[in-house]
Amino acid sequence: MLGLTLVVISLDNTVLNVALPSLIKDLNASNSDLQWIIDGYTLVFAGLLLTAGSLGDRFGRRGALQVGLIIFGLGSAASAMATSPNQLTFTRAFMGIGAALIMPATLSLITNIFIDPRERGRAIGVWAALAGAGGALGPIVGGVLLAHFWWGSVFLINIPVVVVVVIAGQLVLPRSKDPHPPRLDLVGSVLSVGGLVALLYSIIEAPNHGWGSNASLLGFAVSAAVLFAFGWWELHIDHPMLDLRFFKNPRFSAASGAITLVFFSMLGVMFIMTQYLQLVLGYTPLQAGFRQLPGATIMLIVGPMSPRLVERAGTKAVVATGLFIAAASCVWLAMLPQTDGYLHYLVGILGLSGGMGLIMAPATESVMGSVPRSRAGVGSAMNDTTRQMGGAIGVAVIGSVLATAYRPGVASRLRNLGAPADVTDRARESLGRGLEAAGGLPSGLRDVVTSAVRGRFVAAVEVAMLVPAGVLALAAVMVLVYLPAHAPGANEFDELDGLASLTFAEAEGALENEAEEPERV
Repeated sequence: MLGLTLVVISLDNTVLNVALPSLIKDLNASNSDLQWIIDGYTLVFAGLLLTAGSLGDRFGRRGALQVGLIIFGLGSAASAMATSPNQLTFTRAFMGIGAALIMPATLSLITNIFIDPRERGRAIGVWAALAGAGGALGPIVGGVLLAHFWWGSVFLINIPVVVVVVIAGQLVLPRSKDPHPPRLDLVGSVLSVGGLVALLYSIIEAPNHGWGSNASLLGFAVSAAVLFAFGWWELHIDHPMLDLRFFKNPRFSAASGAITLVFFSMLGVMFIMTQYLQLVLGYTPLQAGFRQLPGATIMLIVGPMSPRLVERAGTKAVVATGLFIAAASCVWLAMLPQTDGYLHYLVGILGLSGGMGLIMAPATESVMGSVPRSRAGVGSAMNDTTRQMGGAIGVAVIGSVLATAYRPGVASRLRNLGAPADVTDRARESLGRGLEAAGGLPSGLRDVVTSAVRGRFVAAVEVAMLVPAGVLALAAVMVLVYLPAHAPGANEFDELDGLASLTFAEAEGALENEAEEPERV
């Protein structure tokens, strides 16, 4: 049941990707509109996860799960009825509130149910595989629905699942909460969300204003100032939302960094590849969805295997190998052809999915194995925050790099071809709008303009895909340097569980006394 819940909220990260061309047509959405529709959900999801994890620890994880499901269901119904890009962005953000309550509750319940480290590692392996598979299955589910219904159906599919899980959860899930919950950190929550909003706004709008414009520079300065204030605040209160003392443990910090960069890459790549399959290769949403099925299949196979590989080769080797495979796959995807490119795409997406399958379970277990069980909700929320924050920034950065590489080239190319000015202007906004505008031209000019617009998009993909390739390679080096080869014994977990009842200052003092044993905390 927890797995089904996780699949639904993970699926919602990607199910809308396959509907992006439909949103361009039906809601007249621009490229930046599409980025905000995707990121509106993940931004609120990421920004509230730590607060939601604390609420679950304080008031009960089962209750947090059920309240989150109800909010998620209401937001899904509202999203299905949206009539403009702004409305859809706001309703998706409301869904993110529900998802923020749901996700940390699932992992914290698993952590408290499975106490033995080996059992916990394998249970988290299944959890991570389902999370990855949910994201990978999103385009398939979306494609099937769009073949028979309108784009809003991708949200309505959530409602029956929510009803079933709310009822079943009341019957089968145990009660679980932190016996010594910390006070809520509302100031930290506001600062974290504000800093992320400012950062993502600056990145997404930079192609419109110019990366060096006053508006962009001001936005980046504001986001840096707010995020710095967030870090300062968390270091100077005794009940921090983001407990920075956990980052003293290289096992926790290296694994968290790897997860952040993996989701940065995955969601950014999916944002591009969905448009490539439909708008460049010409597949329908259903055809594009099924052509992504091999990636989901590989992730489902490799994910549950990775904990057993860790038992033989160690966490460092498995995670680093997965990251290098994923990085090489992104380099391969940077060389996509404009026509007959599916086999090339398939090789790259199989490598990317297989690499992620190797990474997610051991990295997640490293994070959760580094925090006390009584703080499992906050630990889960920190793990999930890295995923969602990485994904939101990935869509923003990779999408904006794509737009920056695409717009000047397509405008220059269409002007040289003699395309009308209004067609050129619409093509600059996005590939989908360019193809739509070209459809009204005389047949000879239409074919030339269509080919030119697609060609510029593929050239921009080559530039944009080098970003996740570099990020994943950097993550692999970081893991090789900092991530321990093997998890420490149970003493670390038990000792941290005891520290959870101390104040932040007392815990800091206790940790400093153990400075000569850095592996323990």
